[in-house]
Amino acid sequence: MTTYTGPSGAGMTVLVTGSSAGIGYFVAEQLAASGAEVVLGCRDTAKAELAAHAIAEQVRGARVRWVRLDLADPASLPVAARDLKVDRLDAVVLNAGVLLDGADRRVNVHGHELMFATNHLGHFALVHHLAPALAQTPNSRVVTVGSFAARSERLDMDDLQSEHDYQSKRTYGRSKLAQMLFGFELDRRLRAAGATTTSVVAHPGGALDSLTPSRPPLFVRTPAQHLRGLPACLLLHGKDAAARTIVHATLDTDVTGGELWGPAVFGLRGQPHRESPKPHMTDPDIAARLWEASATLTGVDPFLQLPTPTA
Repeated sequence: MTTYTGPSGAGMTVLVTGSSAGIGYFVAEQLAASGAEVVLGCRDTAKAELAAHAIAEQVRGARVRWVRLDLADPASLPVAARDLKVDRLDAVVLNAGVLLDGADRRVNVHGHELMFATNHLGHFALVHHLAPALAQTPNSRVVTVGSFAARSERLDMDDLQSEHDYQSKRTYGRSKLAQMLFGFELDRRLRAAGATTTSVVAHPGGALDSLTPSRPPLFVRTPAQHLRGLPACLLLHGKDAAARTIVHATLDTDVTGGELWGPAVFGLRGQPHRESPKPHMTDPDIAARLWEASATLTGVDPFLQLPTPTA
C-alpha cells in the first residue's frame, strides 16, 4: 500500500493529464492517497482503466476515475472537459508529454509539430476549456509540469514549431520551456485580474525506471534493473519520488502563484524545494508573444474564460 505523508487533499477534485504511466501515474496515486478525488486524463482508455485499478490496489478507499483526453487532438478537449461532470475543479496538473526520437518531424491533425502541439498547445487549450470550473472554485490551482531540459533551451519565436531546423531533443526541450513560460504568464494575468485561481510551475528532476517501484501490470521493475540503477540514486530518483514535488505544488497551502518547485538536490532528486527560475523561463515579453501565437494556433484563449471577481 502507498505510504503518504504530504499535505491533505481531502474534499478536493484534481485532474491529472498523462496519468496512466510514468510520473503522472504516481502523481495520481499520491493525490488519491492524500484523500483527493482524482480524474485521470488519458489518451488510451485501456491504460487508464489499468491505472485506475492499480491506484485502487495501492490506496484503500481511493476515489479515482478517468476521462479520455488526447492533447494532440483539439477536438477531444471540450469533450473531456464536459465528461469531467464537475461544477468545480480544485486543481489540474498539466503533466502529459511526449518525447519523440528520430530525425523525422511529425505533426498532429492540424499540421502542428507533435511535441509542441501535445506538450504546450494542448495544455494551453485545455485550460481554456477547464477555466469555468476553475473559476468557480475558490483558490483553485493550475500546476504546469516543466522539465530540467528547459534550462538550456531558448524559444525561436520565428520557428516555434521547428519547421526549418528540427532536432527532436531540442524541440522537446523548447516545448517544455513553452509550457513553463505559459505557467508563469498565466499567473501574472490572474494576479493582475484579482482572480483566486493561481498558476504554479513544477519539475520532477531526473527520474529513472530502475529506481521506480513496480506497479503491475503498468510497470514491473526486475531485481536486475534495480541493482543496475542503484549507483544513479546519488543524483537521480525514481518516478514515485519525482512525483512528490508535483503533488506538493498541487496541494500545499503555503505554495503561492508564480512559484517554481523542483527537487532539492541539484534540481535532480530529493524533497520538494522552491527554486528561483532562470530569467528566460519567466521573460514577460517572450511569454506574451508566445501566448498570442498559441491563441492564434489553437483558436482559444484561456484567460478569456477566467472571469474576474465582481466588486
